[in-house]
Amino acid sequence: MKTNLKNRVAAVACALAATAVSVQAQELKQFSLEDLNFGGTNYHNMVPKNLYLTWWGDKLMYQDADDCGTVDMKTGKKTKIVTLDDVNRALGGKQVVSAMGATFPYADKTQVLLKSGKKRILYDWKKRKSVWEQDCEGETCSDWNAVSRAVAFVRDSQLCVTTADGKTVQLTTDGSREIVYGQAVHRNEFGIEKGTFWNDNGDKLAFYRMDQSMVEDYPQVNTFTREATYEPDKYPMAGMTSHKVTVGVYDLKTGKTVYLKAGDPTDRYFSNIAWAPDGKTVYMFELNRDQNDCRLVSYDAETGEKLKELYRETDAKYVEPLHPIRFLPWDPSCFVLQSQKDGYNHLYLFNKEGRQLKQVTAGKWVVMDVLGFNKKRKAIVYTSNELSPIQQNVFAVDVNTGKRTLVDDNGKGWHNGQLSASGMYVADKYSTPDIPRNIAVVNVERATHTTIFKAEDPWKGYAVPEYSCGTIKAADDTTDLYYRMVKPVGFDPKKKYPTVVYVYGGPHAHNVDARWHYCSRSWETYMAQKGYLLFILDNRGSENRGKDFEQVTFRHLGVEEMKDQMKGVDFLKTLPYVDMSRLGVHGWSFGGYMTTSLMTTYPGVFKVGVAGGPVIDWKWYEVMYGERYMDTPQANPEGYQETSLLNKAKNLKGKLQIIIGMNDPTVVPQHALQFLNACSEAGTQPDFFVYPGEGHNMMGHKSVHLHERITQYFEDYLK
Repeated sequence: MKTNLKNRVAAVACALAATAVSVQAQELKQFSLEDLNFGGTNYHNMVPKNLYLTWWGDKLMYQDADDCGTVDMKTGKKTKIVTLDDVNRALGGKQVVSAMGATFPYADKTQVLLKSGKKRILYDWKKRKSVWEQDCEGETCSDWNAVSRAVAFVRDSQLCVTTADGKTVQLTTDGSREIVYGQAVHRNEFGIEKGTFWNDNGDKLAFYRMDQSMVEDYPQVNTFTREATYEPDKYPMAGMTSHKVTVGVYDLKTGKTVYLKAGDPTDRYFSNIAWAPDGKTVYMFELNRDQNDCRLVSYDAETGEKLKELYRETDAKYVEPLHPIRFLPWDPSCFVLQSQKDGYNHLYLFNKEGRQLKQVTAGKWVVMDVLGFNKKRKAIVYTSNELSPIQQNVFAVDVNTGKRTLVDDNGKGWHNGQLSASGMYVADKYSTPDIPRNIAVVNVERATHTTIFKAEDPWKGYAVPEYSCGTIKAADDTTDLYYRMVKPVGFDPKKKYPTVVYVYGGPHAHNVDARWHYCSRSWETYMAQKGYLLFILDNRGSENRGKDFEQVTFRHLGVEEMKDQMKGVDFLKTLPYVDMSRLGVHGWSFGGYMTTSLMTTYPGVFKVGVAGGPVIDWKWYEVMYGERYMDTPQANPEGYQETSLLNKAKNLKGKLQIIIGMNDPTVVPQHALQFLNACSEAGTQPDFFVYPGEGHNMMGHKSVHLHERITQYFEDYLK
């Protein structure tokens, strides 16, 4: 009798507590998509405040819209040194409209580099005048060198250079949509982000030339004209003819251009261009089309002659060079090379003859990025996930001894560092699951740090859900996979909630890390506010976990990934508050492929899905990415057949909405349209929505419309 009474009292107490939580949640402010989506009208007020920083030598500087200046590295106090009013007054009118892009290129001069729509300006704030100007009107893909003050740029498809004295030289005459100069090539794969590369002195320029005249046009259509017009993209699909890339070198002193004699560029990739410190030698990684044979080769910059093959790496699956070599500033005879040849991306020291001197870092963790060098300590400053697979921390490693030192603020969370000129200091911007954003200044030599900025929680006063993180085993029953869970606002463990699995799952991306709210997407918060539970799992094949973790997907993209996601579903089944009869799935791009694949491979598990920009058949995806992970359709017909969703259209159960941008240049509309055709032939009934004129992602305020549409689909059919 007493036990029953205690149980009833406890039950009443729990009910009252749950009611109190629910009432409290109702009293707090509610989010709208205008608050949470990047295209929303109030989004800028709902993200953590920030300081936009750069370095003037070893002095920390801030950049604001209307001014820029110094930041005290002990107190964080900002001191204004340049205002736009000052600059425009000196120029005789309003020309520069923002200081956000301000840089301080000379540590020994009180000069700031600014850019207007027509001029590039060096303004001396002590002299209170412009000391140098350069025309920049009409430039695209501009690349300015601080030593020579020459700038390379593209104008009307032609590669040009303007020297410090204002003389402009047009280097090419045959530039067009088919012959592309000075821009990123190979569809931005292999770490390629730009197409021009100055040597240190700025007197020689290496540049890409891409001939894509042999590549088939993909027939994109502009429907905003009176009559729809043909606006094709060059799109090399897996197994089809690809473009040809060559690398030229222009010499400012002689005015001559030579091309590197790298041999026939057919079915080859050239990436990660780097210069020797003396500016006389060019290095690049050369990769075969099968992407399993990678070579580092040096060339004479004056003649274009091949000098030497310094390094070769092969792999049974693929090699993926993503980083150029970097020479030691205290020893120009040695360079650092990044490779995951031992299973994880690490740093290796080579001499310029190509002999490996040592492996600088090692372990079952990944070097994420090299920030630079500390010359005094002869150390490399880099970021890695050594402390946790879901963290990114700043370390310094002594090149001679291999000793590693953690130098960031707290050894937790996700850190992004900006290194000062000498490598003495790091501006360390970081967040943790509970910290929106902090900024600290780190002394690399002493491993001391001073916090100079703390962002307030912009969501204070709002009904915020609970964010948590954990691990489950992958389908191999061995590998740990990290997940994020977002519980509904006012969560009651005795209730059952509709649940949405958000998925990406592809290479070079992850969803879960130790940033604020475990890196939760704002849409998850919006859904949690509406009473949904969200579950997000990083399956094998995603990034930052080593070569075996990533390459398990080789030649059958999506198969192992789905197995891991289904292990996540098995985990959800063990949770009493998850309503398995109301399970949804949503993802975009590779996540759109995963969404569609999960619904058609495991029909009946997911009641509702929304697939955005989905790949449907890898034979319609582009050469570099598609063939790296799948080989060609000719070499791997079984893999392409196994992973094509056209064959699974007949399996569709439940409600699936497919959403695309009509002019998507990344996952071309053919994917979605052919899946719709397969469904019509099979008698299954997906829903479809298209955004005319939009690409792979919806831009601006259309992103708000998109996420309201996604939300409403779950509201209509899952809730």
